[in-house]
Order: sequence, then structure tokens, then C-alpha cells
Amino acid sequence: MTVTLKQLAASLGLSPTTVSRALNGFPEVNPATRKRILQAAAEVEYRPNTRAKSLATGRAQAIGHVIPVSTSHEIVNPIFADFIAGAGETYSSAGYEMILRIVPDEEEARAYRDLVARGSVDGVMVHAPLRHDPRVALLSELGLPFLVHGRTSDVARPYSWLDINNQRAFRRATQFLTEFGHRRIALINGLENMDFVHRRRNGYLDALREAGLPVDEALMRNGEMTEPYGYRAVTEMVQLPDPPTAFLASSMIVAYGLRRGLADLGLRMGRDVSIITHDDDLSYLPNQGDVPVFTTTKSSVREAGRRAARMLLQLVEEPGTGPLTQLMESALVVGASTGPVRK
Repeated sequence: MTVTLKQLAASLGLSPTTVSRALNGFPEVNPATRKRILQAAAEVEYRPNTRAKSLATGRAQAIGHVIPVSTSHEIVNPIFADFIAGAGETYSSAGYEMILRIVPDEEEARAYRDLVARGSVDGVMVHAPLRHDPRVALLSELGLPFLVHGRTSDVARPYSWLDINNQRAFRRATQFLTEFGHRRIALINGLENMDFVHRRRNGYLDALREAGLPVDEALMRNGEMTEPYGYRAVTEMVQLPDPPTAFLASSMIVAYGLRRGLADLGLRMGRDVSIITHDDDLSYLPNQGDVPVFTTTKSSVREAGRRAARMLLQLVEEPGTGPLTQLMESALVVGASTGPVRK
């Protein structure tokens, strides 16, 4: 027998609203109450009736993710995949579908307008924000609830976002290396037009200034965060007259390229050259062991997906809410990839 939300609520002696909010992951529900609701829902194999909910609310019960072709490679990126997995878990438990649409770059705005015109989605998640991202103005004008995974600089109007504290994370990582005596620290960063790239660079530069170290443009790279990019960066930079003794990578994927390059050069990671990387908490690239392989600024992408999805669903289900913002901090986890500078 199919159990309805009202029946589940009645069996628990709770209101349907409380049960719904607990199942949707809203934080204001008492943890003990949430646990009891989730256990009861699992026991009776409760599943939200998406069609009935759609008819009752007038909503599509769907969230859109629009991906331009130029960044469609992100779909096979474990960082993107983990974020989508976390968001998808939240959508599913709340009775929402996820619509993923890949479009040519020049048709991205049209795709958003089409989603609104068709009533296909109740909200959208915005990925990979640029420094001056026009999507914030567009989606605000369309009146469609949206949340940005990350932030965009120099946008005056308020908007909802979830981000990690990139500047603080990279400032702390650079400070850690300077405390080990490193004075030639390379930054292997992402694409120049991405907003997070500038925040990470600012954190790196802040730490250099605090340590009284000069800024050397030859030690800063920007590019698509792939394994070969990391490999090329390290094999080229060690040829400099005064090569770096440490590398700060913007992605675990880049860090693997750095490690491969050091191995090919006969250099030992953590002994001859140090590496700190970001984004270590990935399902398919675990940084495990009694001593982690890499020293990292740890950030769970899957948890970011869950939180961002909960925030977006709140914007959808509680019109007038917002803007909602959340800044997640990163923890510095010490692994085997860092050590004192060699004399």
C-alpha cells in the first residue's frame, strides 16, 4: 500500500508541514524529530507523489541545470559530478526531478527564457560563475528562483549563492608553505575569467605580502584544470633560473599532474618539492591513508551540492525568501606532500 504524506504525518503525530520540511532537509527541524521522521519514512518506503504534488502546488517539481557547450567537459569532471550527486540526493528526497540541459554558449540565455516560458522548472542552479556574470541580471529579470554555486564579483543587485571561502583557504595554504621556509611558491590556478580564480589568487598574494615576499608573475599560471595542465606546469617551471620549491594547485586533478611531473623529473614530492592542493574530498579521487597523500584545503563538494539544493528549494517553496547566502570554510589537512624547504 502506498503511504501518503498525510498518513505518514498522522502515524507520527506530527503536522504534514513538519514532516515535509524534515524530508526536504530544512535545518530548523529538531534533529531528533528529523531522525524519527526519516526512520519512519524508510520503514514504510515512503516516496513523494511527484505528480500529485505538482497538481497541488502548480509547480513543475523540477530544477534546471543549464551547461554551455564550452564548459560541458565539466560533466565528466569528478568535482562537478560530486556536486550534482549531492544536489540530486536532495532533489529526489524532496520529490523534485533534475533537468540537465547542454546548449551552445550563444544560446544559454535563450535556454533560460525557454525554461521559463514552458514552465519546465521551478528554479535553476547556476554553475561556474564568471567575474561579471550576466546570468544574475537575466535570471532576476525573468523572476525565476536561482542560486549560484560560487559568487560573481561586481554585481550590485542581491542574489542567492553558496561558496567556499576561497581567499581565506589559499591565504592559509600559502602561509603554511612560508612557515616551512618556502620563498618560491607557484600558483597553478584555473581559467582567468572564473570568479573563484581571482579570490584564490588574492589569498595567495595576501600571504606573500604578509611574509614580505615579492610577487613573481612567472610563478603564476592560469588554465583549464586538467591533469596534463599540472604536468606541463611543473616540468616547465623547474627549468626556471630560480625554480619554485612549492606548488599551490587549484584542483586535486591538477595536483595529480604535478605529482606525475615530479616523478618523471626524479624529484620527490614532500621532500624535494612541496604541493598543496584544493578539493580533496572527492568520491572518485579520495585522499586517504593514515597520512593523506596530499596536504589539502579540504572542501566537500558533495556536501556543497546538498546545501545548495536545500537553499534553492527553500527559494522555490517559500516565495519572497532570500536572498540566501552561505560561505563554507575549508580545513587545512596536512599530508605527505609538504615539508620544509631543502637547503
